[in-house]
Amino acid sequence: MQSVVTFEKPLPHLSLPDWDARLYGLQVTADTRRADAFDLRHSAHQLRNETRIKTQWDSYHNNNRLRARVYEIEQWKSTLQELLERLDREMSALKEEKASTERELEQLNMPLLVCSECLSNRDGRRSTELTYDLADTELKKELCVTESNKKMLIDRCQSAWEKINKLEVVKFKLQLDLNDKNEALLIDKDMLSLDKDCASITYKTDSLKTPNRMITYEQWLNKCESTKKMAIEELQDTLRLREMLFVARGRARNALRAQTDVTNYMMRRRIYDTQRARNELQWQKMKMEENMDKLARELKTIGEQFADKVNALKVAETRLETRGYRPGIELASDEADVGLKEEVRNLRETIRQLQEKQDCANSSGDQFEQKN
Repeated sequence: MQSVVTFEKPLPHLSLPDWDARLYGLQVTADTRRADAFDLRHSAHQLRNETRIKTQWDSYHNNNRLRARVYEIEQWKSTLQELLERLDREMSALKEEKASTERELEQLNMPLLVCSECLSNRDGRRSTELTYDLADTELKKELCVTESNKKMLIDRCQSAWEKINKLEVVKFKLQLDLNDKNEALLIDKDMLSLDKDCASITYKTDSLKTPNRMITYEQWLNKCESTKKMAIEELQDTLRLREMLFVARGRARNALRAQTDVTNYMMRRRIYDTQRARNELQWQKMKMEENMDKLARELKTIGEQFADKVNALKVAETRLETRGYRPGIELASDEADVGLKEEVRNLRETIRQLQEKQDCANSSGDQFEQKN
């Protein structure tokens, strides 16, 4: 008979080996879970370290890439800015050269007017003085040289105007490229200043998308190089054009000055020749007037002598005629008769010679009158 009443749950009871087995199973499970937790913590720690390091290095490298990109863009910006400033200086210098050439072109109007006026005035010469002399030839050469210089300067001004327009296009392209680079610098610098603590960072819907107008780095570099090359070539071409303008003005001035000197020399020579011819003609006129006076006096003397010889002939003929009336044997051919006849013959010959001289003198006087 039991003194204590015991009650058992109406559940199956485990045996000690089962309990030990269950306990061992729980122990193994706990050890497994702890080992798994340890491995998970270790791998998580390792992953955290690796991701942190990778993120830091990625951020560091990308920051360096952004800094390098900013530096590269700044270098290109500095280069293009310098080219733009040089381009502005070259444009200003070219405009000054063009203005100087235009002033030189305007100054050619006066030599043209002078040449034209000289030719018109010299064309007013009269009679035998209207000749094609060396002065006339050199004046026409000077006119041709002036026209040639004018055409050359007009062509140079046209080339300068076209080059200025082309430089304006290049300047616009450089300015546009600089504006793009300035904007890109602002964006890259702003992105370089961002970090994980900034308030402006957000998730983006499609951050890995590639814009349609995006080009490769090589294309961008080629574009920058081509822009730089284009600007340098235009600057060199502009420098050559400015030198051509300067040389053209100097050449035009020298050619016109040389031709003007030759023309002036020929004009002075023609003036000297004309003055010498005028002096010679004046001297000839003076001598001819003297000879005309002498000839007039000689004609007067010849006339007097002619009248004297006529009267003497009349005397001799009267004597002969009167002595022919002598009477009888007194009508003899004596020495007086012979002498009178000889005197008449001589007087007639003398009168004939004086008449010829008088006719020649009158003819010479008429020629003198015509030449005067």
